[in-house]
Amino acid sequence: MVDLGAATGFVAVFAIVGFFELFDRTSFALIAIASRARPFPTWAGGALAFVASTAIAVVVGVGFTDLLGPGHIGWLRVAGGGVLLAYAAWVYVQPAEEGERPRGPPGSAFLVAFATIFLLEMGDTTMIFEIVFIADWGWLVVLVAGASALVTVAAWDVALGRRLGLRVQPETLRRIVVVVLTIVGAATIAYGLAPSAFPSLGFAATG
Repeated sequence: MVDLGAATGFVAVFAIVGFFELFDRTSFALIAIASRARPFPTWAGGALAFVASTAIAVVVGVGFTDLLGPGHIGWLRVAGGGVLLAYAAWVYVQPAEEGERPRGPPGSAFLVAFATIFLLEMGDTTMIFEIVFIADWGWLVVLVAGASALVTVAAWDVALGRRLGLRVQPETLRRIVVVVLTIVGAATIAYGLAPSAFPSLGFAATG
């Protein structure tokens, strides 16, 4: 017999977490990285970071904020924004080249994707949702559904980034990536330093 409560919880967590992550700054960051890097290691790094953040949300649960402290969560956001700004600067100084893309060693793509996504996910809206959902559907449902949703979103982001990287002219792509990463990075740092200045994200700021 299928546990309808668990099935309902899985669908709800998967849909809500996946939907919000699609439009989150983390997704835009992964799309931008994937447009310049090898697809599989980028997806692997991003997916592993998503799974790790979900595991942290489940293990720590509602005590996450009390344990880490709101100040530390803010600094994690700042660190994530700093990674994005550093990557934007690196892309900016790289010459745009014609020919086959993506470029760069697989290891660097994996590490950039993992570090960026992991730092951005700490204290993010989707992570707060996962913590809250534990009380309703239990840690196992949240772990499986939340991780599945985020890994799926990572695959979509990388596929979209790969498509963008292959279809857009290198110089235009380079400028787009720099602008997107700079905006997302700066906004992430600002949110980490002054979450009260972003009332629309007030729910996440409480986490």
